Amino acid sequence: MKRARPNDLGLCVEKFFREYLPELRGMSPHTIHSYRDALILFLRFASEHSGRRLEDLDLADFSAEQVGQFLTSLEAERHNGIATRNARLAALHTFARFLASESPEHLAELQRILGVPFKRGARDVPIAYLEAEEVETLLAQIPRATAMGQRDYALFALMLNTGARVQEVLDLRLSDVRTEAPCQVRLHGKGGKVRICPIWASTAAQLQELAQKTPQNDANEGFLFTNRRGSKLTRFGVRYLLKKYIDASAATVNTLQEKRIHPHSLRHTTAIYLLKAGVDFATISQWLGHASLNTTMRYARADLDLKRQALAQVFPDALAPPGATDARGGVNIVEWLSRL
Repeated sequence: MKRARPNDLGLCVEKFFREYLPELRGMSPHTIHSYRDALILFLRFASEHSGRRLEDLDLADFSAEQVGQFLTSLEAERHNGIATRNARLAALHTFARFLASESPEHLAELQRILGVPFKRGARDVPIAYLEAEEVETLLAQIPRATAMGQRDYALFALMLNTGARVQEVLDLRLSDVRTEAPCQVRLHGKGGKVRICPIWASTAAQLQELAQKTPQNDANEGFLFTNRRGSKLTRFGVRYLLKKYIDASAATVNTLQEKRIHPHSLRHTTAIYLLKAGVDFATISQWLGHASLNTTMRYARADLDLKRQALAQVFPDALAPPGATDARGGVNIVEWLSRL
């Protein structure tokens, strides 16, 4: 069967992900994957909305009207929040800017796409984090007698210890971990920035035990956290594991039934407790790898305990101190993107 030649959209999608993002823009693999996911969702929506096959879509299908309807569907049908909706739009804006130089004959429509505004939302979105009792219950749910349980315990203990982003933890290789004093891990953050984070001796012991049982333990560059097949653990895998243990914990800790806990919540938990321990904002910012102190400052507004403590200092008699509470060759574009 003769294969169809790729159209303009297919060629542009390929060049966008093969050359523009990684080489000209120097974006990280994580950012590229995020842009890929956004474009996959859009192309699927455009295909369903137009009643045409994915491989038949072309540049004319990338329109401001289509983008607007896509954003509406993200909120109405996929129940995405404003932040997720805006992140998808940012990816489409970047693609539109790229197309402006590749296909200037479509410039007028691309300018209309770039004119699609980001949506404003509430500035102070509640930060979901775990209290001390909830952390203890969560870790107690993990069956450490099994190999997978030991991996899960080491994973979540490390995330709570360092406040690292999920992807930073999953990208850890055996060579990034130091289990002798001073115990520490080397984290590869956003923008290619590397930072060293100290870890507890107990966490180091768990990581050392895990490294010894990892199938790649003789390869110093092997990933630390792997699945049953020996492949690198994914963000979706971490989300699944955390939900499983949170659901089990909610049976004994009622407060967990009211919270929407996700992997990033463990990072929030670390930040809140560093703040409660009296660690200054600059140190916390460096610890978490924040690009700006403004990002770190939001934790000061998130915790009710800290607000009570501040009030107690101003009105000590009014409030007692609180306790600690493929596009190529006519192949489906989405299939090609998924293989990136």
